[in-house]
Amino acid sequence: MGNVADKIKDLKEREKKTLQMGGKEAVAKQKEKGKLTARERINLLFDRGTFREIDMFVQHLCVNFGMEKDEIPSDGVITGHGLVDGRPAFAFAQDFTSRAGSLGEMHSKKICKVMDLALKAGVPFVGFNDSGGARIQEGVDALSGYGQIFYRNSLASGVIPQISAIMGPTAGGAVYSPAMTDWVFMVKNTSYMFITGPDVIKAVTGEEITFEELGGAMTHNEKSGVAQFACESDEDAINQIKKLLSYLPSNNMEDPPLVPTGDNPKRTDPALDKIIPDNPNKSYDMKDVIRSIVDNGEFFEPYMHYAKNMIVCFARLDGRSIGIIANQPQVLAGCLDIDASDKATRFIRFCDAFNIPMLTIADVPGYLPGSQQEWGGIIRHVAKLLWCYSEATVPKLLLITRKDYGGSYLAMCSQDLGADMTFTWPTAEVAVMGAAGAANIIHRREIKEADDPETKRQEKIEEYEALFSNPYCAASRGYVDAVIMPSETRPRLIEALEMMCTKRETRPPKKHGNIPM
Repeated sequence: MGNVADKIKDLKEREKKTLQMGGKEAVAKQKEKGKLTARERINLLFDRGTFREIDMFVQHLCVNFGMEKDEIPSDGVITGHGLVDGRPAFAFAQDFTSRAGSLGEMHSKKICKVMDLALKAGVPFVGFNDSGGARIQEGVDALSGYGQIFYRNSLASGVIPQISAIMGPTAGGAVYSPAMTDWVFMVKNTSYMFITGPDVIKAVTGEEITFEELGGAMTHNEKSGVAQFACESDEDAINQIKKLLSYLPSNNMEDPPLVPTGDNPKRTDPALDKIIPDNPNKSYDMKDVIRSIVDNGEFFEPYMHYAKNMIVCFARLDGRSIGIIANQPQVLAGCLDIDASDKATRFIRFCDAFNIPMLTIADVPGYLPGSQQEWGGIIRHVAKLLWCYSEATVPKLLLITRKDYGGSYLAMCSQDLGADMTFTWPTAEVAVMGAAGAANIIHRREIKEADDPETKRQEKIEEYEALFSNPYCAASRGYVDAVIMPSETRPRLIEALEMMCTKRETRPPKKHGNIPM
């Protein structure tokens, strides 16, 4: 059996062999592709010296197709726990250098074990995906492994933050778990996701398409919305994951961390008093408004490339994490459409699940018109937005900067959908519709019968503007709590958030609602 020294030596040799992963040649190939190894990714995520590996010596049990002779270090996946900026988290990293990081029975059991531990501990879970997919030699055991991971994704959803980093191939069954997590980070030119690859598509439909065009980082960030972040490199992705985690609580029973930022909560900004153009048809950059309001002008933006007519981002107000949902007048005039509604809906549900107060900034003329929007189900998609604002019980603040018309007024968290405090600038127009459209409908006959219809039309438009194209009609009915100077927006919002941070709200007991998916 050997003495103690021999046993310790044996342990160190086994560890050393496992740490080499798939061997020098396989590691060199990984590096040639501009990718980090699984162990390098884990070490970058966790604070130096804090990572503790679990199940290092796990081996597969497959005896089919000569697999019993095939030793796969750590069965192709590194799992464990550590600290990220001093806060605990669990993670896995698939090792492409070891049998292409293919997923079999024991590989999935390792992932499931750390998912279970993360859920028990109430801490975030991060997965680095880089895999050739299911280990075909293990057949249905590999499929079962995926299914067990999906089930845990569902259990953990809304309880702990779940983050996926796509850092290589992720295809077929491997794509569903990341899609079930809260956030998906992709790396440009080295990662891709798709259910069926280019070869299958060509064989079945005749369409020729590259891996990058079909499922690369920018495809899923711009077109599909499956991913929320497109990163320049593995290192960039990991740094962004850390930044995201800094805004989030560890679980749904905690509040987000309070981070002193050194920015004066009483700070005002005279530039905001001039940011709204005199011409209502001209745009301005809503991101300038956000920068002015939040601590040190810093915000962290998911979905940066998707549905740009809607902005969603994390920021801080006097050190408190907030989620911001805002129309972007520079894109499609800030109109709501299918993609913008989906983008905001998912963000709202995440913020509500993790106790992150929300600030909605509205400048929205209405819904994007057109048959494609109607046939694509814009009614259903906007209904989701209305649903999720109504469902959310975190503090909800609303700021209206300019246009806020009709159904889109409601869809941007009006008081009727539960906004706790509503502020408008003097430039706000809270109305059923724009003055021109309203005048044309209300005074159609009068305009038609006038000697000079165009002069009469203009007269009626100005009359409607005087009555309704302002915030005071809504304020007179209590739908607006305060009309404020734009320059004073930051301190007013901070004071409101401070008052509402202890908000408690209960809803009727039910298993769950039937969201209009």
